This record gives sequence, structure tokens and C-alpha cells, in this order.
Amino acid sequence: MVGMKKRLIMLLTLILAVSMFLIGCSDKSSETNSNEDPGKDKGDNSASVEITWWTFPNFQALDGELGKYEKQIIEAFNEKHPDIKVNLEMLSFEGGTEKLNLAIASNTAPDMIYDAPGRIIDWAKKGLLAPLNDMMPDDVVNDISPAIMKQSMVDDDVFMYPFNTGPFMMAVNKTIFEDIGELDLLPLDRPDRTWTVAEYEKALRAVKEKAPEIIPSGFYAKSLAGDQGTRGYITNIGGSRFLNEDNSEVAINSENGIKGLEWVVKAAEEGLVAPGAASLEAGDHNDLFLQGKMAFAINYSAVLKSLFAPDKTVEFEDVLLPYPTPDGSDPKLEPFLGGMAVFNNDDEKKIEASKKLIDFIVNDPEWGKKNLIQTGGLSARNSITGVYEGSEYEYSELARKFITDPPTTADGYAEIRTHWFPALQEALLGTKTPKEALDQFAEKANASIKKAQESK
Repeated sequence: MVGMKKRLIMLLTLILAVSMFLIGCSDKSSETNSNEDPGKDKGDNSASVEITWWTFPNFQALDGELGKYEKQIIEAFNEKHPDIKVNLEMLSFEGGTEKLNLAIASNTAPDMIYDAPGRIIDWAKKGLLAPLNDMMPDDVVNDISPAIMKQSMVDDDVFMYPFNTGPFMMAVNKTIFEDIGELDLLPLDRPDRTWTVAEYEKALRAVKEKAPEIIPSGFYAKSLAGDQGTRGYITNIGGSRFLNEDNSEVAINSENGIKGLEWVVKAAEEGLVAPGAASLEAGDHNDLFLQGKMAFAINYSAVLKSLFAPDKTVEFEDVLLPYPTPDGSDPKLEPFLGGMAVFNNDDEKKIEASKKLIDFIVNDPEWGKKNLIQTGGLSARNSITGVYEGSEYEYSELARKFITDPPTTADGYAEIRTHWFPALQEALLGTKTPKEALDQFAEKANASIKKAQESK
């Protein structure tokens, strides 16, 4: 009997020891899980997540080093979100589009992108992006112009968080006109700086006559980059639209649109436009202006003025001007717009983490304003003004009233733009008349719109 009691006591002791061991393991396991995923029980879906951020050079290079400023943003972001690792990838304007297309085709798209609506909205229409509606309450949406919101949405969903903006327009090398004594030919004494095509022609001829070593104005037609500059130039000079008001078909092959392209072709023949424009890219055009070799640039904005500043090889004052119109009436300017989007890579944690990075870049009390200034752009928010000092920024703020709806939101726009430059080249080279070139462009572009609409 005594032996039986001893065995029973030993058995109970063993059971108690095993129980204590299991409880200890359970506690240790809970502690390990908590350390591996801090904040998990608090519902923080972005904890311990790694995301990729791809961006073009939207911020001015810091100390001449591309990506250096972006790395500072990430460091500041990690002070508030230490459990979100951000991998930065800088894209070039020359090869960035191809790299993005390859990444999307191979299912290796980045998690977050800082780009322009032309590509972003096309991706959204293809179902590649995550909506950002939860980041855009009514007070934010109502503080942004309808033209900008339209560029950021597909139907009722927001896919691009708009950040920096500024109307695309022209620029003039004011110093050249001071040197030749013809400053009064520019409309700089007018508050809105509007002017006629005839006044513009007079300024071009003055440069050709009094500074023959200077190219009066630029144009380009070799590749897709900078298409908004050629659109704005031709549509305003002719007094036309590029697409009709609902973006359902091309309007640039109208009588006035044809007049706009005819003017460009004639100006090229007379030496008022850069020679060999059919074989020039937007970058070539920019270089001519920044080297002081060309009086007018046709693709400029407050943002580009800031980004181009380090690339000037000679000192001169570049001043913003609207495109001229036939009668000097208000021009129609497409808005430059930079914003951020999130790719839907089927990972909610990465989507939420990417949204937090966007919110930090745009809205952080310290870094939001700092980041905006580093872009050189105006805020997409109407209530945020006076960020900069200087007449050109004041004029850019004023010129917001000329902003019109851009064609970049049209169905099939990514394909439409591939037909535009070949049409310009044919007109400049004389292989087709401006009417023939624009009619053919309209036929191809309208087919692209129809195809995109049918595939929805």
C-alpha cells in the first residue's frame, strides 16, 4: 500500500512538471511571435513588411546625386514606421517606361510608383492598381480642381494621389531679348501674359534677324517623350482641341487643328523653328534651350524650370509664357501633374504600407512641404499657396485658370500617343500634308479609343 502511494505521488509530480513545462513553452512561443510581428495584435497590417518604391527623377537631385533626396525621405519615414522597409529604384526618363512594362509583364511590378497620369491611369484601367479612395476624404477632394481629380480617377475610384502640379506652357530666354533690345515684343507687362500668334511670329523674326546664331524656337517629333508640349503648341496656335470634350474621338484634324500644324511646318521651312525637328527628341530640344542656343522652348512649367536649373550651361533668365492663340484669347493649358499610385500585387500588407509611404510624402507636417519644394511644383491642393517666392511661381499660380482637361484620361491613350509623333514627322518631312498626316492620325487614334472601350 505504501509503495502504491509513493508511485501515485511520483506520477502526480511528473504530471505537474510536464504541465509547467508546457505552459512555459506556450508563454515563450507567444513571446517569440510577438517579437517577430510587433503590433500584430494591434491590427497593424504594415508591420514587418518590405515594399519597393520606383520613381522617376521627380525631386531635384541633392548634391547632384539622383536618389539621394529620396533616400532621405525613406530615412525620415522609417523614424515613424520602423517596421516598413522601403527599397528604392530610380528610373530614367529614357528607359523607365520600358523597364516598367517589362516588370508588369513579368509580374514583378513595384509596390509604389511616383509618376504621371498618362501611364498611371492606363494601368488603372487594366486593373493593375489598388484604389486609394480611403486616402481621399471629401475635404481633400474638394480642395483639388476637377481637372486634376479627373486625371487621377477611373470612374468613381481614385488611383493616383495627386501631389505636385503646374500648367505646361512655353518659356523664353528673356536675356536674349534684352540683348537684342526687343524686350517689348514679349507680353511680360500683361498680368496674364496672353498674346497672339502674330505677336509671337514678330518676336521669332526679331531673333532670326538680330541674333542669327540663335534658333528662334523649338519643336521635336522623334519619340513619345514630351508629347504634351507638341499638343499644347499646335492646339493653341490653331485654336483647336486635341480630342473632343468627352474624349471619344480625335478633334485635332479639324480645320483649326490643321492650321496649327501647317503653321509649324511653314515656320520650320522659314527657319523660325529648330532645323531637323523631325529627328529631335524632347531632350534635344531642352538641351538647345538650356545651352542658350534657342530663344523659346515649347514644353516648360514651374516644375521643369526648377528641375532644369542645374542643367543650364550658360546663365540666362528663363521666363514662363502661355502658348499664343490666334486672337490672343485665353490659352488652354494642360496641367503637369505628378502623383503616386500603388500596384495591386495581391498583398494587403504591402498595399497598406505603400499607402503609408504616400501619405508621409504628401501630408507629413514637416516633410510634405519640404518634398513639394524639392519638386519645384505647385501643390495639387488649391488651399496650399505661397510656398515659393518669385514672379515665375506667382505667374504659374495665376496660370492655373488656363488649365483645361487633358487627353491623357482618354481610353486607349497609351496607344494613341504612339501614333502622334509619326504624324508630326511625316508633316515636317513633307511626305504628307498636315491634313493628310492628321487625318491618318485621327483614323488610327480613333481605332485605339474604340478598341479600348470595347475591351472594358
